[in-house]
Amino acid sequence: MRTRRKQPDVPAPDSPWSEIVPGLWMGGHEFRGHTGQLEFAVVRDEFDLVQTLLRLPGHGPDPGVEHHVWAIPDGPLDGTQLAGVMRLAQAAGEALDEGREVLVRCYHGYNRSGLVIAHALVRRGHSTEEAIRLIRSRRSPWALHNELFVDYLRAGLSTARLLEELAE
Repeated sequence: MRTRRKQPDVPAPDSPWSEIVPGLWMGGHEFRGHTGQLEFAVVRDEFDLVQTLLRLPGHGPDPGVEHHVWAIPDGPLDGTQLAGVMRLAQAAGEALDEGREVLVRCYHGYNRSGLVIAHALVRRGHSTEEAIRLIRSRRSPWALHNELFVDYLRAGLSTARLLEELAE
C-alpha cells in the first residue's frame, strides 16, 4: 500500500518540526536543511510523546519515549483510520494537559500530522478554520494541502467517520 503520493511541486519543510501551540509540535521524517539538501529528521528524546502516522526505520524515538504508531495513507481514510486519528488527537491533548511535550509526525509534517493536530486543537476549543490557519502559519503554507483532510475537518471527524462507515 502506498501511503504517500509523489508531489514534486510540494517542497520539503525547512525544519524537522514546528511548535503549533506550546508543547504541541508537528513534524516529519524529512526536511530541507541549512545547506538546501534533504536531511532525515531523527527524533531522540526531545519529546515526551511521539505519534507517528508513517513509520520509517531509524527515525526514532529513543527507547523509553512513549511512541504511538498509527500508519494511515495521505488519502481517503476509512472509519477505523479516522477513529485512530481521533484517539491520537485525544491522547495528544491529554499529554498537553499533563505538561508533556508532544510531536505528531508523518512524512513531511503537512497532512496526516496536520489532521491529528487540527482535531486536537478543535477539541481544545479552536474553531476548525482557526486550527487550519494556525497550523499553516506555524508549520508551512503547504500544511493541510490535502483538501480531503480539510473536508474531513470541516465536516467534523465524528461525522466524517460515520459517513465513511456507512459507505463501507
